Amino acid sequence: MNKEEPPFPSTSDIARLVHHIQTEWHGLSRGLRQVAEAVSDVKLGDSGACSAPIYIARSEDLPRVQRIFEKSLSADQLNTLCLKVLPPDPARIDTHGLLFLPGRYVVPGGRFNEMYGWDSYFIALGLLRQGRVPMARAIADQCLYQVAHYGTVLTANRTYYLTRSHPPFLGRLVLAVYRATGDLTWLQRTLPLLEKFYYYWAVPPHLVSGMNLSRYYDFAQGPAPEVARGEMDEHGRNHYERLRMHLAEGGEYVQDASLFLDPETGALTPHAYHADRSMRESGFDVSGRFGFANLDVLDILPVCLNTLLWRLEVDIAKVRAFLGATSTLEVWNERARQRAESINEHLWDEETGMFFDYDGRAGRRRAYPFATTFWPLWAGLATEVQAARIVAHLPDFEASGGLLTSLHLSGCQWDRPFGWAPLNYMAVMGLHRYGYRHEARRIARRFVTLVTSEFCRTGQLYEKYDLEGMTSDVTGKIQFGYPTNEPGFGWTNACTLELLDYLGLLGDLDTEQTYTARIQLPPRTMQKPIV
Repeated sequence: MNKEEPPFPSTSDIARLVHHIQTEWHGLSRGLRQVAEAVSDVKLGDSGACSAPIYIARSEDLPRVQRIFEKSLSADQLNTLCLKVLPPDPARIDTHGLLFLPGRYVVPGGRFNEMYGWDSYFIALGLLRQGRVPMARAIADQCLYQVAHYGTVLTANRTYYLTRSHPPFLGRLVLAVYRATGDLTWLQRTLPLLEKFYYYWAVPPHLVSGMNLSRYYDFAQGPAPEVARGEMDEHGRNHYERLRMHLAEGGEYVQDASLFLDPETGALTPHAYHADRSMRESGFDVSGRFGFANLDVLDILPVCLNTLLWRLEVDIAKVRAFLGATSTLEVWNERARQRAESINEHLWDEETGMFFDYDGRAGRRRAYPFATTFWPLWAGLATEVQAARIVAHLPDFEASGGLLTSLHLSGCQWDRPFGWAPLNYMAVMGLHRYGYRHEARRIARRFVTLVTSEFCRTGQLYEKYDLEGMTSDVTGKIQFGYPTNEPGFGWTNACTLELLDYLGLLGDLDTEQTYTARIQLPPRTMQKPIV
């Protein structure tokens, strides 16, 4: 594996990159005035015309929503609008469409033209870093609106995502916005929704009884529409067809193949479709981490999810402390203590010195080294001894372009040789938290170098990178999932800004006379990472 330190980009190149990110936020923003653009969904084959319905929650007031649109749109735009109220059962939706959100948000880019759950947390950090506090707060408000009216922070605001959520970063998002605004009245309004969101994850079927740990779980059955009609390869085969072919050929699968492929008909089973949907709630679509193409996900208690839920328990306690609402403070602290105990019992592997996911069906940890082993450092959950043992594995994950997602070459985008901005950012912050500053800066420099060099070559930032090949070109490298690399790209933009600031480079751009006037960076308000 090539781990040579690549040449660091020039100040001029970094300045151009930051200017591009700053100007790109506008193109990625959506709101009521951009409804025609927001409705378009290339994943379902839309041509771009504003023809699909916009659905509002049954708990909403349809006349109120209509008045909101009347204030924002012209008469011609209103004529193209088709508002519908969601049916009680999402399975009864015959024509999929956009879910109404009352404010502004930022989409990732490319084929992802909607507001995504965990993407939004990282995007908000980038906006806060550039002083765009109202926009970051608007993103938090849209997430809270989803909890209030759709039951959770959805994977994204399309009707086919109504049955699943996304990795739970909402507590982190709320506190990041509160630290930037100091608005206690706003924070007070978030508390009941934070707690409602928590209980989405902390009761069955997400909670696995007897383990005090949670799993990913989609409440719908059958093929996911965005997968069945998208994620095509060069031969016109979608992800499900590629799965079926691989299983029929006797390819790799972790447990019982008959769970996923009917031996008589050769078709994917209902369990396979349910598992595929559920692994998409994890955001890690697709990898080999939860079994072949993540199809064992319903049996897995993941490090990522339970670390985030521990952090959410701690953050709700923090919100209550800020508000002086201490009546149940000890309850939340005790929940966090119990979850930490369960994580250490079931997910910490003393022999290897890493956090692994727990396979409930097999009754053991799944030894699949993955970048989520650094998440307990990011969250502050790991002990000093655990942190030291995890850091000892850093050379295994490190490539020329930063931190690899896993050590396994599976043909999936969430595995080697690929790296993703959020995983690199979280690892850097985790290393920093535990005092491994040299290692944190090295990972940050490597990832920033790759992103900047590819930006100079292509004029774009992308959702993922080949960290070993030092390129954004993923052509022919992804076998399962969608085989493209999407430009834009919301969380890459944001995490790159965060890493540049961590390296102390945003302030240095003021010396670059060519771009200073156009960048207009705000003063650095946070000298330390948010913890």
